[in-house]
Amino acid sequence: MTGQATPVCAACQTRNCRDGQDCFGNAETIRARYEDQRVARLHKAATAIEARHYCREPRIREIALFAKEMEYRKLGLAFCIGLAAEAEIVAEIFSREFEVVSVCCKVCGISKKSLGLEQIHPEQDHETTCNPIGQATLLNEAGTELNIVCGLCVGHDAIFNTTSRAPVTTLITKDRVLAHNPIGAIYSQYIRRTMLPSA
Repeated sequence: MTGQATPVCAACQTRNCRDGQDCFGNAETIRARYEDQRVARLHKAATAIEARHYCREPRIREIALFAKEMEYRKLGLAFCIGLAAEAEIVAEIFSREFEVVSVCCKVCGISKKSLGLEQIHPEQDHETTCNPIGQATLLNEAGTELNIVCGLCVGHDAIFNTTSRAPVTTLITKDRVLAHNPIGAIYSQYIRRTMLPSA
C-alpha cells in the first residue's frame, strides 16, 4: 500500500505499519501534531493506560484510570434514557473516585414536532427529541473535564462530540437489536449475510 493517496487500511494484508513502515510518507507531519500541548497530555495518559493495563482491565476501569492519570476531578455522563438503569450504576461506580455530572438525552423535553423531525409514533401529539446539544451544553456549563457517552443514538453521539468542550470517550455504544454489542453483527454469520449477501 506504499504511496497510496487514499487510505484503505481495512483491506491491507500486511499491516507493516506495526513494524514502523510509513505507508503514506507523512509520518513526520503527523507526528508533529502530537506536540500540541493538549493533545500530547491526552496521548501520553492514554498510552500509559494501554501500557500498564493492556488486557487486564475492562473499559469502565480504563476510563477511571485514564481520568486519574489526567488528574481530572469532574466527569460528565451523557446517557440515553433507555440506559437509565445502567447509567445509575455507572455514575455510582465513577462517583467513588470523581464528581459525576449526568445528563439524560431527553433533557429540556423539546418536542420533535417543534423541530420538524420524524417521530417513532406519529400519532402522538408530543414525542421528545434526543437533545445532544443540551447534554453537551449542560456539561460544558458544569465544567466537566472528561465526558463519557453511554448509549447515545447514532448521529446524536456525533452532535454531542462536536458540541462538548471536554474530551469525549465512549463507554456504551447503543445497539437495541444486539444488546448494545454492535460488533455482534459481524460475528453472526446470519446477520453478516444480510449485509454481505455474497459472503
